[in-house]
Amino acid sequence: MPPPTHSLPADASTAISSFLDALEARGYVYETRRLRAHFLNEYLEYVLGEEQATALPVDTLMDLTRADSWIAAAAAGRTRRRNTLTGPDAAAAAGNSQRARIQTWNSFAEYLGLPVRLETPPATHGDWLEPEESHRLLRTLAVKRPVGSNAATAIRTAAVAALVAATGRSIPGLHRLNLADIDLKHRPFPQVLLDTGPHPLDKDTADILRRWLDVRAGITRQLEGSDPGYLWIPTKPGRPRGGEEPPKPGLTRAAVRTLHSAHRNLVLQVFGAPLRPGALLLSRRDGRVHQPHPEAVART
Repeated sequence: MPPPTHSLPADASTAISSFLDALEARGYVYETRRLRAHFLNEYLEYVLGEEQATALPVDTLMDLTRADSWIAAAAAGRTRRRNTLTGPDAAAAAGNSQRARIQTWNSFAEYLGLPVRLETPPATHGDWLEPEESHRLLRTLAVKRPVGSNAATAIRTAAVAALVAATGRSIPGLHRLNLADIDLKHRPFPQVLLDTGPHPLDKDTADILRRWLDVRAGITRQLEGSDPGYLWIPTKPGRPRGGEEPPKPGLTRAAVRTLHSAHRNLVLQVFGAPLRPGALLLSRRDGRVHQPHPEAVART
């Protein structure tokens, strides 16, 4: 990305905000901007902690020694915020996650007009799938229910995964969808309404979504009153909290962490590895989603 023509703010936090605004102005998709923001804010917080400061000038932030220290801390799991099965500090960052950190830092340095760069490692297999592998896994998720798993959860997981692969959005990016955003009867091809406008869906994705909508309808028939219209709903009651019974499935949206957990568990059983939903995405050059031509989608 070329550096801005105007003078840059000296404050690191302000410079990061300016960089993210520039990405949006250049047409970078929301998921790329969200990822860049996450890693740059993680980096800023790490350096602030190391320096025991509340603010930093951007030239102090963009120091190779500090950047190398941040990458090493992430590799050891010391920047992780979420807990894991083995504790919050015991999980090392995935290879492609580290690669994304480095790409983010280099992109920010380029925007600032700085000559410094971190060496970018090659992509590591295991964090992503080839297109045919992705399609094969989606087909498997749609038809195979492991022993002991909930049928409704399995087909919801398959529908979420299919929509991730079809749209290039993450689960948080699809979490707020409603029934009204899905039009499987649209011609010449089905579509989903995203915040950027209608997005075409291939036949396999539409078929999986249709199966989930049928299952979802069976769940919401048990509700007293009208259907709230959320696309992703819990498939079974949650745990009682505070002495009160949990809401019936369908009255609330399924939480992002619930969708992530269901995906991880189901994929682990059918694929043998707990792949993240992003592993299903087709590769994206320069951080922008390259939409399929509608005619190609219709022929799929």
